[in-house]
Amino acid sequence: MVEDFEEKPAESLNLEQYWGLARRRCWYFLVPLFAGWLAVWGASWFLPSVYKSATLILVEQPTMPKDYVVPNVTDDLQERVQSITQQILSRTRLLHIIDELNLYADERSRRSPDELVERMRKDISIDLVHDESKSAVTAFNVSYMSRDPHVAQRVTSELTNLFISENLEVRQQASQDTTNFLESRLEEARKALAEQEEKVREFKVRHPGDLPTQLGSNLQILSGLQSQLQTEDDALNAAKQQNVYLQSLLNQYRTLPKTSKTGEGSPVGLPAINDELHKLKAQLADLSSHYTDRHPDVRKLKDQIARTEKMRDQIIADLKTSAKARTDETSDPAPQTEADIRDSSPTFQLQSQLRANQIEITNREHSIAELKKKIDSYQGHLSQEPMTEQQLTDLSRGYEQSKANYDDLLKKKNASEMATSMELRQQGEHFRVLDPPSLPSKPAFPNHLKFCEIGLGVGLVLGGGLAGSTEFLDDRLHSEKALKELLPVAVISELPSFTTPDEDKTERRKLWAIWATAALVLVTILGGLAYSFLRG
Repeated sequence: MVEDFEEKPAESLNLEQYWGLARRRCWYFLVPLFAGWLAVWGASWFLPSVYKSATLILVEQPTMPKDYVVPNVTDDLQERVQSITQQILSRTRLLHIIDELNLYADERSRRSPDELVERMRKDISIDLVHDESKSAVTAFNVSYMSRDPHVAQRVTSELTNLFISENLEVRQQASQDTTNFLESRLEEARKALAEQEEKVREFKVRHPGDLPTQLGSNLQILSGLQSQLQTEDDALNAAKQQNVYLQSLLNQYRTLPKTSKTGEGSPVGLPAINDELHKLKAQLADLSSHYTDRHPDVRKLKDQIARTEKMRDQIIADLKTSAKARTDETSDPAPQTEADIRDSSPTFQLQSQLRANQIEITNREHSIAELKKKIDSYQGHLSQEPMTEQQLTDLSRGYEQSKANYDDLLKKKNASEMATSMELRQQGEHFRVLDPPSLPSKPAFPNHLKFCEIGLGVGLVLGGGLAGSTEFLDDRLHSEKALKELLPVAVISELPSFTTPDEDKTERRKLWAIWATAALVLVTILGGLAYSFLRG
């Protein structure tokens, strides 16, 4: 019998021990379990109910494409939300809301304003909602807890309005500040550009004709002046030759009455005049082959030929008149005045032509001197051009930099004004209430279901602790195995236990009482869980 008992598996012995322990300590476990659960769960029904109203605010991006209007407010959204949160949760704002909505009326008599503000801050909750990458804020939740659900809804609505209006004000102010800053910088750039323009203008006024842009015209004018100088030189040489010729002719004509005639009766001066006419006609033929009849040199040469021919005809006529006068010495000539004789004499005409020729020479020399001065002036302009170009380049570089800075600021200012207009029209990044503040129908605290679960945990801990401690402190033997371990010798035989019918009946009643109590506790706890779930 002992051998059969020793051959039983250890698992059955453990189950028997656990079952014996449960039977012995069931009341130590069930009563604390039920009492702990009932105390915690029941206490939750006596706590004041607190309702939570929440709303979801969505962060909407600008309605205008960024390719057309670039926003000029580039601060981090999360930092802006935190800044707005600090402003809304400031003492002044919260005290205004407390006074306006008459919050914490029953606590004002025993709490200071700072304590009320701190209490309200604890009742407010603001949670940011990020996208999947956790890199950008797409929305945020605003909630408020109060014992009155309508008050919770009104406060949440007020906080939501403050968030939206504060965000608009912050963005509009930041956008306007950016535009104002760019306008001030643009005004400074405009003044700098005006100063550079004035410097360039004054430099151009101080250096007329020396500017690089006038190099081509200066060269063209210089070439024209040199051509005019060459023409004037040629004309001066021709006038000087004419002067020599007229002077020689005048000298010859003055000595004409004293000279002898040639074999044909022609005076010595006529061959010279004929030679001069021949030369002039040869020059005319040469010029006519290169120029038209309207050319100044051709016309001038024709006038000179006409004057020479007239002079030759006048000399021939004078010679004939003189010869006729000597032949008819007996005849009385018609009376002539001294002025008529002087004006009609060839000598007087030659002297007149000589004076005209000298005047022409003087004018030609004066024109040549003026042309040389102009040529020297333009050559001076050309020699000053490299240095002037370097100075103008330095001034132009400063002007171009100022102009580029001005154009860039003007472009940025115009873009900023468009962005500011977009913000004022509320078409930029803004907050929109996606879910209006809710009117809570169930309290957020206390959560009876959670308290029920907590009470169950507390009861299990109390029951298990009490049952375990009483079992640990009990030094009685409750199993054959424990008894056998205390005996010095092995047990060779055992006597079965004998019970009376009354004892069996009492034992069954105890067992049924245990099961009934356990079932009642279980049903009660399950019923509490179900009721808490339905009531919230």
